[in-house]
Amino acid sequence: MKISYRKILSCIFLLCFLCGCAKKEDVTKIQFASWGSKSEIDILKPVMADFEAKNPDIKVEFMHIPQNYFQKIHLLFASNTAPDVIFINNLSLPIYANAGVLEPVAEDIDLKSYDKNILQSLSWKGVLYAVPRDVSNLVVFYNKDLFDKLGVAYPRKDWTFDEYLKTAEKLTGHGVFGISFEEDSLFFLPYLMSEGGGILSDDLSTVIVDDVKSQKGLKYYADLRKKYHVAPLAEESASATMAQLFLQEKLAMQLSGRWLVPKYREEAKFDWDIVNFPYGDAGSIVPLDSSGWSVAKSSKHKDEAFRLVKYLSSKESIERLTQSGLIVPARRDVRESKYFLDGNAPKNAQVFLDVIKTSKPTPVSVNYKEVLDSLSSKFEKLFN
Repeated sequence: MKISYRKILSCIFLLCFLCGCAKKEDVTKIQFASWGSKSEIDILKPVMADFEAKNPDIKVEFMHIPQNYFQKIHLLFASNTAPDVIFINNLSLPIYANAGVLEPVAEDIDLKSYDKNILQSLSWKGVLYAVPRDVSNLVVFYNKDLFDKLGVAYPRKDWTFDEYLKTAEKLTGHGVFGISFEEDSLFFLPYLMSEGGGILSDDLSTVIVDDVKSQKGLKYYADLRKKYHVAPLAEESASATMAQLFLQEKLAMQLSGRWLVPKYREEAKFDWDIVNFPYGDAGSIVPLDSSGWSVAKSSKHKDEAFRLVKYLSSKESIERLTQSGLIVPARRDVRESKYFLDGNAPKNAQVFLDVIKTSKPTPVSVNYKEVLDSLSSKFEKLFN
């Protein structure tokens, strides 16, 4: 019996088509949402590509939300279209964990490389809901050239609030301010915590801003600007950020976080370094905030989603993110390695790690944003 070449080719084409369809159906698509700058996303995309190469049965649809991130995530949850994997921080996690829309972290994920207080920051009612990526704490950046020019001794790690003020006074003048001032709660919480106070009690039941210890920290902070004038008034900084003033050498010291390191490495025309926050009556205590990856409870592909989380939080992936200088890695085995302590500025990078031990996870309730909003007029009046 004769079989035409046309029929043979048609059969081959049909078989290839059917095989292709079967292969296509074997691929599971999962969505992953994150915020992040262009440089951060440029690092993240190759990591996701490597994950897909090693997991050919999974296709990751990346949802980059650079602005109004949690507003959009909230809408996605409300419309039952939440992504499978969500990058989240400790300030917003309680809202979603309390609403029951996040999956507890899978039991087979190895957590031995994370400190207890870091895991605590991404937990709600004793349950961990995100695998940590990075730690966000605050240190004091300082312009060593300005210190040298004015003959001021560099800050010591055991310096007190009194020494902090005296140092700022010596550095202030001729268009230079001694220390930064920002009205966001992140930047004044260290002053309250280091005096034994805060905004919310540790059990989240009480607003403690009016307590004596909190008021002492708030008054000290406000006095830096209003009484001693070692920090710029709002009209004196105008539209300039504290980072811009620091780079312009109009600010000798700045309280901020690791996220500024890549910018300062690239743009600073002077020698700079970091030191821990000074000691108040309760010690040197700054908020310990963190970010990590959660899986949505509504995900239809939880196994695949947790495989992505495992890969993103792996030692190799975190090493790649750490090399940019952008983050303080949550993994102990990476932050204590050459990938973090790489010899680049700041010279005293170890300070970021030492501060973790004395940092305190920010007490955050479900209605924390509403608490801050209700206090905003009080803070604005006090600071201005």
